[in-house]
Amino acid sequence: MSNVPTITLRDDTTIPQLGFGTWKITDDEAQASVEQALAIGYRHIDTAALYANEAGIGKALAGSGIARQDLYLTTKVWNDRQLEARASLEESLAKLGTDHVDLFLIHWPHPSADTYVQCWRDMVALREEGLATSIGVCNFNVPHLQRLLDEVGEVPVVNQVELHPSFTQKDLESYGTGHGIATEAWAPIGRGADLADEGIRSIADQLGRTPAQVILRWHLQQGRIVFPKSVREERIRENFDVLDFELTADDLARVDAVDAGNRLGPDPDTM
Repeated sequence: MSNVPTITLRDDTTIPQLGFGTWKITDDEAQASVEQALAIGYRHIDTAALYANEAGIGKALAGSGIARQDLYLTTKVWNDRQLEARASLEESLAKLGTDHVDLFLIHWPHPSADTYVQCWRDMVALREEGLATSIGVCNFNVPHLQRLLDEVGEVPVVNQVELHPSFTQKDLESYGTGHGIATEAWAPIGRGADLADEGIRSIADQLGRTPAQVILRWHLQQGRIVFPKSVREERIRENFDVLDFELTADDLARVDAVDAGNRLGPDPDTM
């Protein structure tokens, strides 16, 4: 059994706080990588239609011998299919080899198309039909989230956003906390850029851990959901080995202080 802590979402479902990310893992690589992750203990797998690796992930899941109820699967609808959420999800389900996902997300608000509100309405219907247990969004800023609340009357259970020590998005996370929206962090170690910070390296040296482990632990202790990605078994294992130590309040504050507004990905307002 996995000893990964869980978070109870606003819809009373639970989600493993530590998962395995698959962005930029090809379909050919996905089966072996996910097999390794599952063998190590991961049970939460995050993918997306855009990643084009759902079929490989499905093969790994099918051969794992792990019961479906013990897995947590996330996928996402891409920007150009926001008005085709049902078809996108059905295609993802077929590739993943399952009759439902645990979490279905809008990948970006893509505001220039002005279709994300209708997509959200359609996703509510998909949840009611049982094709997705929970529904959420990625990369939504506060105005996008507020518009969903104003026009549909319901906010997502999660918002998956770029968040790492040098880009903490504190105002966005605070809005989420106030509205019952859990924060999921992508690029959780800043695509490697934050590993060189002297303060983080000092904490790692004191604890006998790696800088990446310190950063992942920082996320977990602040209540975020995080899913580091790698195709190397030793790194997959290292990223999972963050459950048996704790950072002090001073350690957490030192990591918080790294924030420099260093966005690495696109701006959701213009993406």
